[in-house]
Amino acid sequence: MKRRTFLAASTAAVCGAVSESLIVADEKVPGEKLIDIHQHTHYHGRSDDGLRQHQRALGASKTVLLPAGSQYGLEANCYGNDSALALVKQFPKEFVFFANELPDLPETRQVLEKYLKLGAKGIGEQKFFVDCDSSAIELIATIAREHRVPVLLHFQHGKYNQGFERFHRVLEKFPQVNFIAHAQTTWGNIDRDHEQAVLYPKGKLTPGGLTDRWLADYANFYADLSAGSGLNAMQRDEDFTRGFLQRHQNKLLYGSDCQDVDTKAKECCGIRMLELVRRLAPSQAVKHKILFENAQRVLRIKA
Repeated sequence: MKRRTFLAASTAAVCGAVSESLIVADEKVPGEKLIDIHQHTHYHGRSDDGLRQHQRALGASKTVLLPAGSQYGLEANCYGNDSALALVKQFPKEFVFFANELPDLPETRQVLEKYLKLGAKGIGEQKFFVDCDSSAIELIATIAREHRVPVLLHFQHGKYNQGFERFHRVLEKFPQVNFIAHAQTTWGNIDRDHEQAVLYPKGKLTPGGLTDRWLADYANFYADLSAGSGLNAMQRDEDFTRGFLQRHQNKLLYGSDCQDVDTKAKECCGIRMLELVRRLAPSQAVKHKILFENAQRVLRIKA
């Protein structure tokens, strides 16, 4: 893939891991459209009714359910494909879903294709103990390419989808597949000076980190703003964030990835990220892209 020139001009984690400096809004913005690309069923035991209550309070026009695979529960006791599909069938106007399975099992292809044929809009959240450029992830990318769906990956140094600095190889090998990056290592790497072992870095940012560059350089690389990791990154240097939202306005997708029922809770990172985007997006057009248009286009969903 021919890379574009990066413009270096300066400009899931638990939500409680971030600071409490943001003002939490309790009311939806009239006329605002919102697609939340990152939620789970049975997130730390939350009921389906609790999830629906949270998403209504958030103002989501549509919510993407990311199921667990057959093991680990995404480290949050989340339920799997059947749970997500059941909720979509019950409330098709509110939810769509992705398919998921561990990438290194003999039955991976069979499981994913079953749910893709049942209407899954993508694959993920891939949050498993493999290298990000492994043959297992290449299998996921191959299936995604065949079914023309995106893949959402949780990058966490020392644990999930390791070797983030090598992920450009996958982007180059699968240019037809849209990859949506999420979690601590994704967001730490917006900073050129990031130390990979630090999962929640603080302080001022220098443009030119891997994530910052790849969002500019690769047409198939996107980023999911959700969770405490996304919020931590976006609130640590607001001058940087304004420029980041501007230059990557076509590549960022809003997600909540919080276990709350009540969006009024000060630790609800879903509403806090929503308020941050509303406040720091350089225009209404940019805000609309990040909160709605980009997800609608990349996931090919109606909302």
